[in-house]
Amino acid sequence: MCRCVFCRIVSKELEAYLVYEDSSTLAFLDHSPVAKGHVLVVPRRHVELIYNLEKQEVQGYFEVVRRAAAAVKEACLSQGVLLLNNNVVGQSVPHLHFHVVPRDRGDSIGWRSWHHVTYKAHEAKEFAYRIASSPAWDADRP
Repeated sequence: MCRCVFCRIVSKELEAYLVYEDSSTLAFLDHSPVAKGHVLVVPRRHVELIYNLEKQEVQGYFEVVRRAAAAVKEACLSQGVLLLNNNVVGQSVPHLHFHVVPRDRGDSIGWRSWHHVTYKAHEAKEFAYRIASSPAWDADRP
């Protein structure tokens, strides 16, 4: 049985603010965000690195990353998003994940240092709802 934190979220052993899920992928708010609305996109199947995805999994996974980027940008009213994936050099959880971080010109998010933010009691639920409700999740949308 997989004991990584993301597998435990996938199995619902740990709670997370889900913003999207399908049969192969989950997207949820990061537990230690660098900006409000910071989302992680993970495959349900335990895969450590992007190179380990099966060919037939790639398109579906990246379609969810693309839609997550649009949903975060729309829901957070940000100018853009940062998509970030790292391998064993900086990956703190050994399960493939892409960070989708809302960005605005002049924000404090730097390449070398991430300063984490904290949600007020109601904010995480509100951000998760706004992102989950975004029309960007509509599969028919370009």
